Amino acid sequence: MRSFGVRPDRELGQNFLIDSNILGVVARAAELSPRDVVLEVGGGLGVLSERLAQEAAHVHVVEIDTRLREALRDATDAHENVTVHWADAIALDLAALDPAPGKVVANLPYGVAASVLLRTVEQLAGVSLWVAMVQREVGERLAAAPGTAAYGAPSVLAQLACEVKVLRAIPRTVFHPVPNVDSVLVRMRRRGEGASPALRGLVSRAFAHRRKTLAGSLALAGAPLAREQVRSALERVGQRADARAERLSPEEFRALADALGL
Repeated sequence: MRSFGVRPDRELGQNFLIDSNILGVVARAAELSPRDVVLEVGGGLGVLSERLAQEAAHVHVVEIDTRLREALRDATDAHENVTVHWADAIALDLAALDPAPGKVVANLPYGVAASVLLRTVEQLAGVSLWVAMVQREVGERLAAAPGTAAYGAPSVLAQLACEVKVLRAIPRTVFHPVPNVDSVLVRMRRRGEGASPALRGLVSRAFAHRRKTLAGSLALAGAPLAREQVRSALERVGQRADARAERLSPEEFRALADALGL
């Protein structure tokens, strides 16, 4: 960082990975092989990028902060199997990446971690495995079970397509600057298709008003569904008519969408 005059940008949620000892843990969790095409979001200083390049067939590195250009190029230019994309991962056309990625491995900026993971689930059907360092609350939310305080729309959307597991805590000292929040390593393994746009809309509206019944939340969130229609559909999928969103499993949400004709 001193060599290239780099200072972390707090607005971008930058906490650079600086401890190479954690790289082996990440690589093993990602089950990397010489055939893999990997997408890394948030290349930072290229510490993880270099390790991925040594073990995968190709690595797509997405980085939004062009101030890091010299440092990231210093880490990746020696590897012909690395393509760096200077772009916002939330806006980048992920489907256009060539070769198409089959895994996502990243130290994700805190502010966009959940959004990036869910976007890649939805838009990259060829990705079978995600391994990411994220804020602890994000990891726990993605893996949360129905009925728990952390369970919400991100939990449902992730688990509709993936088996989600928090693998381990990540020490704060592996990052610079040292964050004031805890991090975890989360793994998501695909088991099916992501949610359709209609199902994503249903899930988002269902959790918009957590203290309301699901039918009430949908009505307050502007869903074009009559309350009685929703109550009847809930009963048909084995739930009480006055059930709340946090009581429904991801599979029950999918069944509910079918019952509502979405």
